[in-house]
Amino acid sequence: MTLSVICGGFWGDEGKGKVLSYLALKDNPSIVARAGVGTNAGHTIQFEGKEYKLRMIPSGFINPEIRLLIGAGVLVDPNIFLKEIEETKCKNRTGVDFQSGIIEEKHIEIDSSNAHLKGKIGTTGSGTGPANQDRAMRTLKLARDIPDLQPYLTDVSVEINEALDEGKIVQAEGSQAILLSLFHGSYPYVTSKDTSAAAICSDIGVGPTKVDEVIVVLKSFVTRVGTGDLPGELSIEEIKKRGWVEFGAVTGRPRRAAPFNYDLAKKAVRLNGATQIALTKLDIIYPEISKSNNINQIKGDVEEFIDSIEEATNTKVTILGTGPSAEDIIDLRENI
Repeated sequence: MTLSVICGGFWGDEGKGKVLSYLALKDNPSIVARAGVGTNAGHTIQFEGKEYKLRMIPSGFINPEIRLLIGAGVLVDPNIFLKEIEETKCKNRTGVDFQSGIIEEKHIEIDSSNAHLKGKIGTTGSGTGPANQDRAMRTLKLARDIPDLQPYLTDVSVEINEALDEGKIVQAEGSQAILLSLFHGSYPYVTSKDTSAAAICSDIGVGPTKVDEVIVVLKSFVTRVGTGDLPGELSIEEIKKRGWVEFGAVTGRPRRAAPFNYDLAKKAVRLNGATQIALTKLDIIYPEISKSNNINQIKGDVEEFIDSIEEATNTKVTILGTGPSAEDIIDLRENI
């Protein structure tokens, strides 16, 4: 039994898609299951010179041997799902839980026009919040109600638990991040449900005793899209000076930025019960390590930075992101 949960540690945009795609290639899991809210979160994957921005299909699709699943806790926009099926060419190995909720056009219209959601909270306009409201009212349509989704319907919980019982490797793909959790994040500037590792398990239908590893993904600096507090936030001029300019994968909005925050990192480890840390964008802070796969380059300031994170969180940094591609990784897991 090997179940790894991969989750975000700040406000999203930590590079989970990159880490997940690497793990899909390196660990060769039987299943990668997407959890999270829905289409309001995008994962960017660069592999073999191509870039994909996915809001539904799990990042593990780049490994053609993997079964791809979307859990019951995830909201599905059929239009986006079917579009990504065509883009990724993975129709015959993708499943959607029959109880996944459905985002309709009315949800998108509300999310895009509501003064509180769009104006104050700064939502993505993807319809996830209003859809989750309908789900709480028990009026939301489910995947089993949509004809176009019939070929993909499955019981994700059954598939995953059977795979685990057979000793197969499964990876649970979280989206967004812990500081956007409805319960534990910077309320009210949060998403419409919990985003913790525990919620990821609930989304895909596995119990906590089945989890072997929880990998929390932290970026070497902190970014946030939209409104809400960001401790240590830098000016636009300083962000440009440092080369930290980024844009949201879903909205295209510029990301606000701040230096790495150790208190937030400790909170992320605590709330997710993290057993490992994946640290991304290390090459942006330390260009000398750009695109490296060489463990011997972890020295000097790079080593001191990693050591400081491990000391603050009491958690090992096991995966280092050194560039944008899935291949730009230094994997330290064998050294644990």
